[in-house]
Amino acid sequence: MKAIWKIFSLLLLLPGLSFAQAKVDTIKVFSNAMNKELKAAVTTPSTYDGSQRFATLYLLHGGSGAFSDWHQKVTEPGLVNRLAEQYNLIIVTPGVGPSSYYFDSPTMDSVKYETYIIKELIPHIDQNYATLAKRESRAITGLSMGGHGAIMLSAKHPELFVAAGSMSGVMNIDTRMWKVPAEFSKLRTTQQKAMLGEDIQYDAPFTTYTAVGLVDRMKENGTALIIDVGVDDFLIDTNRQMHDMLLENGTPHTYIERPGAHTWEYWTDALPVHLLFLDHYLARE
Repeated sequence: MKAIWKIFSLLLLLPGLSFAQAKVDTIKVFSNAMNKELKAAVTTPSTYDGSQRFATLYLLHGGSGAFSDWHQKVTEPGLVNRLAEQYNLIIVTPGVGPSSYYFDSPTMDSVKYETYIIKELIPHIDQNYATLAKRESRAITGLSMGGHGAIMLSAKHPELFVAAGSMSGVMNIDTRMWKVPAEFSKLRTTQQKAMLGEDIQYDAPFTTYTAVGLVDRMKENGTALIIDVGVDDFLIDTNRQMHDMLLENGTPHTYIERPGAHTWEYWTDALPVHLLFLDHYLARE
């Protein structure tokens, strides 16, 4: 009994061993652009008490995913909470359509996710949470389709994001570059044509509905970029293409290839690396 009491007393004396925990809110945001309600999870650190304002990270899910994926599917339980606590920032994980790529479709009113994220969700978060509502204090990253969304949205809206990242991202929506079965490739191409029209420009010069079509804007914007992908990922060729194009036009960026595939094990390991990179650019009060 004395030994247990000594251990408990030691824990009380060590400030580094805190039992404080981040908090997760599930919210609903109505999209006027799409006339529907969407969910998001908002993680706030234990220091969130109204006495200060916080930098914000928007963390995007992949295709056929959900707003809760980053909380429920990572192989380290509570990873998002731990990182919100460690870096003392707000982390927002929004939910979008299953294969929407985070863009605004010119043909479908139900796919206006660029407008939703930029003009509806971010203002909602800034109005309802104690954020530092400025470019210097906002970053965005995501996995797979969410990597495409993060790179595309940051390239098109540099006034909103100081830094952006992609984990195993769809850097080019051209499924001919994906190492996938023909049936899957055909399905995704059919979905893309429904959203973008039959005359999608898959070859150079690329459409601006795909991340590689925005490399010139990335050079102009000065947004800090991190792109990583596993060497066994079916999207690796699209990431190498993006890397080569950024090198060719002289856009500073961090590019990483490491062991791994298109898996939650990979993304669980990747997210702390992204936070370490992104936090370097996020301004605090």
